[in-house]
Amino acid sequence: MRVLLCHNRYQHSGGEDRVFEDEGSLLEKHGHQVFRFTMSNDTIGDLNRIELVTKTFWNKAVASDLGQIIRRDRPQVMHCTNTFPLISPSAYKVAKDHGVGVVQSIHNYRMLCPKAQFVRNGQVCEKCLGRKFAWPAIYHACYKDSRLATTVVAGMTAYHRGRKNWSRLVDRFIAPTQFVKDKHVEAGFDADRIEVKPNFVFPDPGTGTGDGNYVAFAGRLSAEKGVDTLLETWQHLHADIRLKIAGDGPLAQRVQEASRADPRIEWLGQVDKENMSDFLGHAKCLIMPSVCYETFGLTIVEAFAKGTPVIASRMGAMQELVHEGRNGFLVQPGNARQFAEKVEQVCGMDTAVFRDSARHEFELKYTAEANHEWLTEIYNKTITQNTNPIVPATVLLDPSMPQQTN
Repeated sequence: MRVLLCHNRYQHSGGEDRVFEDEGSLLEKHGHQVFRFTMSNDTIGDLNRIELVTKTFWNKAVASDLGQIIRRDRPQVMHCTNTFPLISPSAYKVAKDHGVGVVQSIHNYRMLCPKAQFVRNGQVCEKCLGRKFAWPAIYHACYKDSRLATTVVAGMTAYHRGRKNWSRLVDRFIAPTQFVKDKHVEAGFDADRIEVKPNFVFPDPGTGTGDGNYVAFAGRLSAEKGVDTLLETWQHLHADIRLKIAGDGPLAQRVQEASRADPRIEWLGQVDKENMSDFLGHAKCLIMPSVCYETFGLTIVEAFAKGTPVIASRMGAMQELVHEGRNGFLVQPGNARQFAEKVEQVCGMDTAVFRDSARHEFELKYTAEANHEWLTEIYNKTITQNTNPIVPATVLLDPSMPQQTN
């Protein structure tokens, strides 16, 4: 199969960038021909405001570049991980004009919420859900604390929903959890065109030991990730339980101050993928106190791959991943006392059964092999329903068959 992967990279690499890289490597491992088109938010500083706004709505230069790539490489499907802000939905249009099936992954709530997180002032906010124009977000300056910037994002989403570009130009969406699908259906998206496919860990890192005698946190150091709750949790802990924090972000200084005040807390800064696996594998458990609707929680699955149980907030997609009393515990969002109780409970027990269950959950749902089957099935559905494919759909039904190249 010939697949064009499109992604707008973030300035600070995160889960979406990881998924983009892993899906591409997985497809290549199975013999598919993979072509990549990427842009980076690092270049935003080179644009003036008018250029940035124009490209956010509709990037003509991207359409031109993609047109050349499609004519040269003749992909059968284009899979977009993230198009905001520089690639823009113009990518969909040029693909459809060339008879290429279009798949869009949903890794955040950008099409429904200008901030993309459904969170404001540390609490869930759905005031813009289902609205044709997200005026509450503008009033509260939700995106980058700027009414002007929020107006641009709200205008972009209203423009594309009004012109039905997401319904006309995207053949299939991929939601990582049922929760994410349900939110988009609630906002008016067609349920039949949203497939649920979880993220995965690639390659399989193997089971960890859990012998590190510490609790791990890994993620962006920001309010929506529950960093305040995390630090408050250790204020309620009387036991000598260590907390190791991996990540960086706007609340890094607060974390650094907490580590200076409490010798049980250690801030590691950014940890690369290879060291992250060992970090999670040696941990007694992973703590994830997010106060926002996580779309998935890749770190949770990375912990499960190592056999590490998870204590997470009872909200959003985390409720689908963590099963109470089996591979971890769920806690009321923002309740530091409850988090402290569960941390003490886990650290005071034999977690062997929990670790076996966590690893089993990974092997059942989140392996690369299972994900490859899901992904190619979605691609084949997209290609066979496409009315004007470049390559006949009958060639595509068996992904293992060698494909014609030019």
